[in-house]
Amino acid sequence: MDTNKIVLCGGGSAGHVMPNLALIEDLKDRFNEIHYIGGKGIEKEIIGKYKNIIYHEITCEKLRRSLSLKNLLMPFYVLKGYFQSKKILKQIKPSIVFSKGGFVSVPVVYAASKLKIPVLSHESDFTMGLANKLIYRKSKVMFTTFKETAKNKSKCFPAGAIVRQSIFHGKKNIITNKFNLNPSKQTILVVGGSLGAKAINDIIIKTANTLIENYNIIHITGKGKLNDLKFKDYHQVEYVDNIEDYFACADIIITRAGSGTIFELLALNKKMLLIPLSKKASRGDQILNAQNFERNGYAICLMEENLNTNSFLLSLNKLKTFTLKQSNAVVANKTIVNKIIEYKK
Repeated sequence: MDTNKIVLCGGGSAGHVMPNLALIEDLKDRFNEIHYIGGKGIEKEIIGKYKNIIYHEITCEKLRRSLSLKNLLMPFYVLKGYFQSKKILKQIKPSIVFSKGGFVSVPVVYAASKLKIPVLSHESDFTMGLANKLIYRKSKVMFTTFKETAKNKSKCFPAGAIVRQSIFHGKKNIITNKFNLNPSKQTILVVGGSLGAKAINDIIIKTANTLIENYNIIHITGKGKLNDLKFKDYHQVEYVDNIEDYFACADIIITRAGSGTIFELLALNKKMLLIPLSKKASRGDQILNAQNFERNGYAICLMEENLNTNSFLLSLNKLKTFTLKQSNAVVANKTIVNKIIEYKK
């Protein structure tokens, strides 16, 4: 019987999916079969494009921070997802499960633990979210990006960030030619994440007329978030698959502060203006990520609560003379892959 199989899980946002894809680059030669368990969200859309990954869908629902009747049904969603995961895992018989976090991973990890399948996991952010606090309990090892996250946690190992190797092979000329960028101007890339970022989109719309005096603007708005702006050096797209080419083209990047993205940009030595998701809409993990980067000289941080036309343009102006501190951040890919091979049944 072939038990040289691995199951990966993680979803809810692209930030929980892309690191798994980065690891698959190394795992595909180590396992005969690679399976992915997720929901019907963005993880299914992304993973579905890869013919060498077998996708399994389970029921899952995100805990909402606002009052919602769906929160009352959360235990039932989790329980249903747990039994679905258990059935799938019994069929696959994997030798190990790797979790990148997110609410969809919880039932998978608990089902794997019940079936005595070893679980390894990774926490990208400065502090653990609720899902990873639960996943930590069932993990043999939880790798962390930040050293501070692993402090006083016996099963945590500060391995560093998971980084896609493809980002180092971006082709600047593809984007320069596509948009016929003005060679006399620097290029700002605006990335709001796979779902977009309203606050960032709004401030770009307000200031685009001013920005194009000095910059080419490439604005990745998020799906369904295109606007009506029509300026010569302003270009917008909803979503891109070849983000490495866009990264290569950019001199300055305006983005949220999800750990996966900012560590990839750090690895590329890109100047960043970070506008983290506010505490009103999150647990504050992006704020801590951004503050850590600013403290270490890797980026300039502008809180969403302080975001207005003046503060935004002032922060961009600071980036003109900002000297990016060289990072000694560790890429975790090989460490994690080696541990996966060590722990598999």
